[in-house]
Amino acid sequence: MKIWFDLSNSPHINLFAQMIRELESEGHQVVITCRPLANTVDLLDLHGFKYEVVGEHYGGNFYKKLFGYPIRVLQLRRYLAPMKIDVAVSQSSFHSPVVARLLGVRSIYMNDNEHAMGNVPSFLCASKIMVPEFLSLENLRRQWANPKKVQAYPGVKEGIYLWSLPDKLAARGTPARSGGRPRVYLRPEPWTAQYYKGSRDFLDELLLGIKDQVQVTLLPRGKAQGEHYRDAKFAGIRIVDTAMDIADIAPDCDLFVGAGGTMTREMAVLGIPTISVYQDELLDVDRYLLAEGAFVHEPQLSAAGLLAHLAQAQRKQANRTVLDKGRQAYQQIKRAILGH
Repeated sequence: MKIWFDLSNSPHINLFAQMIRELESEGHQVVITCRPLANTVDLLDLHGFKYEVVGEHYGGNFYKKLFGYPIRVLQLRRYLAPMKIDVAVSQSSFHSPVVARLLGVRSIYMNDNEHAMGNVPSFLCASKIMVPEFLSLENLRRQWANPKKVQAYPGVKEGIYLWSLPDKLAARGTPARSGGRPRVYLRPEPWTAQYYKGSRDFLDELLLGIKDQVQVTLLPRGKAQGEHYRDAKFAGIRIVDTAMDIADIAPDCDLFVGAGGTMTREMAVLGIPTISVYQDELLDVDRYLLAEGAFVHEPQLSAAGLLAHLAQAQRKQANRTVLDKGRQAYQQIKRAILGH
């Protein structure tokens, strides 16, 4: 089979990396497209994948996004038409199902964000819609998802690719560490995401309050956000613009603070003490993990509050329930791709 993956944002690479390698090892041909958003291209290079950058990201302005949407659809159609693909696979790529419909091929559309407006054309055009079991069917119906197309998979998206990571980390052993200060990793808010309506730069005061007491590593979403945190007042904070592997972050992190979704859930599932400071309405999948006690949600987190959490923070075992469900979901998605 010839299988097309549109990896339109950085979390999608980790989600599909193992599956892409496995499909290729079984003799299937994989075509990867992406766009230059956040750390997407860096992560593809980190994994050593061959890919084609098609189109661009049109920033946070709604009208620019609206203008750019059909442009990238047509660019993808033009690029893919000669390739005669058999199936299109994507997570939250609002372009992929529409392009697949134009090409007359089967498409699998995955999403775990019930607030994304791009779900509407994607749900209408997709052949199959795959969502976490905790996503509200009522919310899907509001976005024109045909219930006959919807197939729920066990657990949450992050389990699909994290299920084998704890064993790999255990095989590595405990990494050597230098310096005595606790290590805090922080992922800022998604400046350009259509679904995000929360505050911007709200973490500045928090960072200024902790940077002299802990080792802070900040993981910006792209170079513009990185430049903001390179201002002289943030001196002492380590800024990592390029992609970092989860397997490198998790063993080094004493506390993770996330203003977004995917990376916050990743750390929480792996048992890293995690605080979500997400400013908007939580997703159904976040509410599930919150109820499980996987992380805490403190949108108004202060420097003093963070240090208090850090003083009591204890690493837990990875969430075996979520990981076991992730293994099942991985196989379910692969079967769907192959048409079984």
